[in-house]
Amino acid sequence: MKLKLFACEIIFREICALAAISPHRIDIEFLPKGLHDIGKKKMRERLTAVLDTVDETQYDAVLLGYGLCSGGTTNLTARTIPLVIPRAHDCITFFLGSRKRYEDYFFANPGVYFKTTGWIERGDKDSQYLEMMPFYNKLTFIETGVEANDFFERATQQLAGERNWEYEKVQGDLTLLRRFVFGDWNEDFLIVQPGQTTQFAYSEDIISAK
Repeated sequence: MKLKLFACEIIFREICALAAISPHRIDIEFLPKGLHDIGKKKMRERLTAVLDTVDETQYDAVLLGYGLCSGGTTNLTARTIPLVIPRAHDCITFFLGSRKRYEDYFFANPGVYFKTTGWIERGDKDSQYLEMMPFYNKLTFIETGVEANDFFERATQQLAGERNWEYEKVQGDLTLLRRFVFGDWNEDFLIVQPGQTTQFAYSEDIISAK
């Protein structure tokens, strides 16, 4: 297959590593981190604008590397080819490998904030954001296997120490992202058929199409 992929730059390293070994040709465009911070309406408008730029005669499907992201990926319409979106509330699910693992860890660790290579390299407003959220008390670094050295782990440890927060490193799992770029779209992905529009799913599916 020939695929067009739009993704948040937070997953840059992971997506590039997996796309390099995908059996399909994938043309990738990364969008700036933080679209979910501008509100779901503006995020939706931004995503709609980039989706409209695709020459769909050249591709078999369009992939959107975002979670639900506060509703920013709802009300998007597939045009003439399928639109594929992971069923995830946000990108942390991508790094932990499944909705269930994310949910289990999140509820077992109230007050946790996550760090990955992308959040350290590209989350330039992250520290300002943390200052506004006093309920955090733990930093967890998710090691996904794309790290060249221990720089990212040490940066997370340092930040945790500066804030006197608990620190933990967990092993990431790129299974979900691998299936995404390999075209192995099981029940963990929403496949929006031409003419359908994305919407909230008030269930564990997270996002659906109508």
